[in-house]
Amino acid sequence: MLRRTTPSRRPWRASWSRSVRLLREFRYEQPDPARFYTALAEDSVAQLSEYVDLTGARMLDVGGGPGYFRNAFTEAGATYFALDADVGELSGAGEIAAGTVIGSGMQLPFADSSLDVCYSSNVLEHVADPWRMAEEMLRVTRPGGTAFISYTVWYGPWGGHETAAWHYLGGRFARRRYIRVHGHEPKNRFGESLFKVTVRDGLAWARSQKVADIVHLTPRYNPWWSRWLLRVPVVREVVTWNLVLVLRKR
Repeated sequence: MLRRTTPSRRPWRASWSRSVRLLREFRYEQPDPARFYTALAEDSVAQLSEYVDLTGARMLDVGGGPGYFRNAFTEAGATYFALDADVGELSGAGEIAAGTVIGSGMQLPFADSSLDVCYSSNVLEHVADPWRMAEEMLRVTRPGGTAFISYTVWYGPWGGHETAAWHYLGGRFARRRYIRVHGHEPKNRFGESLFKVTVRDGLAWARSQKVADIVHLTPRYNPWWSRWLLRVPVVREVVTWNLVLVLRKR
C-alpha cells in the first residue's frame, strides 16, 4: 500500500498565507495560465503527498489539460497518465505528451483496479453527470489506492468562473450578461461546460458510495482552522471555494 508521507521540499500545511497566495493566483487563470496552473500544480503535489507516496505511483489525472500538472507529478516520481476530452486543452502548452489519453471522464478507458492514484482537479463542475465520473475514478483505482477529487463549488465566490459573481443571480443570467459585456461566449458556458455542483452534493456522494473509505473531506484552498464550516449547511456553500474528497478504495 502507498504510505503516507510529506513532500521532500517542505511540509505542506493549509495555512492562511498559503490560502492568500493561491487565491491571488486565481487572477491569472486566463491572462497567464502558465503562472496560475504551475502554482496550482505544485501545491497539488504537496497536498496529495500528504496522503500517498507518489514515488513510483501509477496515477491518472482526469481532465489533466496542458502539461503543468504532468511536470509537477513526474518530478515527484509518479508514473503519470492524463485524460481529457478536449484536444485543445491538452495541447494548450505545446505538443500533446506521451501518456496522454483522449476520452471521457464518465467512461474512463482504463481497466478496473489498474491505478494507484486517480486524481482530478477542478473538473467535476464541467461535466453533466459529475458523480458518474467520481464512480469511474473509484472503479479504476486499485484496492488500497487513493482517489483525490477536487471541484469548484457553485455557490462559492468562483462558482461561475469568469462569470462570477453574477452567477449568484443564476448561471444563465451570468452567461447572457458576459456575452453582452464582452461580445462573445465565456470559456465556461453554463449548461454546456459548466454546471452547478454543491458542497452538499459532494459530501452526500462520498458518504453514500460503498467501495472506499473516506480519508478526508476538506475545503481545498481554505486554512485548516476553517474546516469546521463544512458542518454548517448554507454557510459551507458560500465560504468553500473548492471541496476535496480523499478516498481510499477497500
